[in-house]
Amino acid sequence: MYAQQTTRLTKEMVGQAKKLLDLMGVPWVQAPSEGEAQAAYIAQKGDAWASASQDYDSLLFGTPILIRNLGITGRRKLPRKNIYVEVKPEKIELKKALENLELTREQLVDLAVMVGTDFSTGVKGIGPKKALKLVKEGKTAEEVYEEHGLDPEEAKIAKSIFLNPEVTDDYKIEFKEPDQEKIVEYMVGEFDFSEERIKNALAKVREKYDVSGTQSRLDQWF
Repeated sequence: MYAQQTTRLTKEMVGQAKKLLDLMGVPWVQAPSEGEAQAAYIAQKGDAWASASQDYDSLLFGTPILIRNLGITGRRKLPRKNIYVEVKPEKIELKKALENLELTREQLVDLAVMVGTDFSTGVKGIGPKKALKLVKEGKTAEEVYEEHGLDPEEAKIAKSIFLNPEVTDDYKIEFKEPDQEKIVEYMVGEFDFSEERIKNALAKVREKYDVSGTQSRLDQWF
């Protein structure tokens, strides 16, 4: 837990990751602000089928489909516990969720801001059920904040982040064939990885990769 808290990504690390993705032929997008907002925007445009994240914020940013628990091992470590639990991919469709709750996306954002998000502290004593009731009564997050002696400007700013996020159209999603020779050179020469390990991993990629630009099903990679 403490190791995770002290780990920080540097610009150099991000640059190295981008270079490796380029060599692997995997497209990447530099988000101007929140990565989940950019992923949601790409999915909204139809350039991706869904966005994958553990964070429900993706729904607040407007992704049509959110995939949670997307991983290789099929298990997840519980926070602050040395316990692992089995997890399966979960698909959440924003439209269906809103229909079930009888809410608009704007009302869902109001609800979330009342409860608390990464961008708002929330209102003490208000949980999901009470927030849902207030929203259906026509209350906005700003009004509820003000009624509880909190600054409504915080709620307004948080809502704007979700409803009007900073995103970019400057991206191109195109998969290419991996440059295996340069990948080996980069990983072995720059980071002292085992050449055998890298070549074995690349052999698996080569077996599954279709140079026409399409790829096999996700489960075939594991």
